[in-house]
Amino acid sequence: MPENSRFIPGIPRRAALTLTASLALLGTACTGRSDSTASDDPSKETTINFWHAWSAPGEVAAVKSLVAGFEKAHPNIHVDIVGNMTDDKINQALRTGGAKAPDVISSFTTNNVGKFCSSGALVDLDPFFRKAGIDPEKTFPEAMNEYTRFDGNRCTVPLLGDAYGLYYNKTAFAKAGITAPPKTWSEFEADAEKLTVPDGDSYTQLGFMPDYHGWESTTEHYLAQFSPTYFDASGKSNLAEDPAFERGFTLQKRLVDELGGFRKLERYRAKLGDEWGPEHPFHTGQVAMQLDGEWRLGMALDAKPGFEIGVAPLPVPDDQADQYGKGYITGTVAGIAATSTKQNAAWELVKYMTTDTDAVVGFSNAIHNVPSTLAALKSPKLKYDPRFKTFLDIAANPHSTTTPASVNGGVYLVTIQQFGYAYESGKAGDLKAGLAKTAAQIDTDIAQAR
Repeated sequence: MPENSRFIPGIPRRAALTLTASLALLGTACTGRSDSTASDDPSKETTINFWHAWSAPGEVAAVKSLVAGFEKAHPNIHVDIVGNMTDDKINQALRTGGAKAPDVISSFTTNNVGKFCSSGALVDLDPFFRKAGIDPEKTFPEAMNEYTRFDGNRCTVPLLGDAYGLYYNKTAFAKAGITAPPKTWSEFEADAEKLTVPDGDSYTQLGFMPDYHGWESTTEHYLAQFSPTYFDASGKSNLAEDPAFERGFTLQKRLVDELGGFRKLERYRAKLGDEWGPEHPFHTGQVAMQLDGEWRLGMALDAKPGFEIGVAPLPVPDDQADQYGKGYITGTVAGIAATSTKQNAAWELVKYMTTDTDAVVGFSNAIHNVPSTLAALKSPKLKYDPRFKTFLDIAANPHSTTTPASVNGGVYLVTIQQFGYAYESGKAGDLKAGLAKTAAQIDTDIAQAR
């Protein structure tokens, strides 16, 4: 994820209140029609507005370079760029429209795709893909295709992505006699215990911080390795029916108990450094293994840790060992405003940014995110630390998963996470009953949002 989008990648590490506010704005929006007919002539001289969320200087420069490449290829289409735009600001502009409103938008919040599509804020891009002779199923990785559409409406398209894997301290591994990163959860549990060095009521080194508050160790990141089906064919929550959920919650709770218990782990976590600063506990060696996205490699190297960093896919269940290499996928998405009167010109920009292999590769090289097309993932023009290839492979892995779009955005994920907090802390003791209650709440919330 781009440097600043690391703070809100998909749903991970986003504050629930911020998400709720964003969803509320989307939920009350009357943003236009997704079936708007594009009639503008993209070969004529025109100017379109592109709103994006990147804000760090290097990212802003990368966006400008990306757009400059487009304008060179399409000299008649000029692009006015507006950066540092949150989904709240974008949604307000999509509601009102007008000459200064965006024609093209990009969002870091994949969990809002369901709202963007169902509200009609963004147009269905499938007709544009068909007209251009581009097959999205053959162009983008499977998980990215999933999180960019909702209920038959492909209102967004991937614009770089994020993949989650395992970072590990090679020095600590060698000291503990561990010769390779764990491939299954049983191996992971054993390694996490070997790597844990207790120090009274604390730790000199913790093998892994399993708590759901432990930075990127959210429920959806754990569960992705079990390949769950979040909703059944009728759109009802599958939380209490798919055994993948019970297995995922059981694994995490067992890790919590094996590594010292919730209270001891939380006391230790409270003393650790900030997720986004140089004192992150993986950087300092206080935690030997870390579940994280591709951006962590650059941040960890910048912190100059006193050990060699290893990167690998996250473990998989023991009975799914043949699927080792998969992971959780999310990313940035782009779309065309339903209120835009220049949708054909807007499509030319969207098509260039998201399907032109050299453009995607160049943007990936500039902001160190995972390329979002199958061709770009294999491009010899990619420049990266050899360890980064782990994330390229995870993104291309057909077994990798994501969290599906919902009519009320990411509310269902917040609901699942809240149950996770209760279960890991012991406040919710009956897992099956808790999953059933959580599923019922998800169904109620979705019914009210329709």
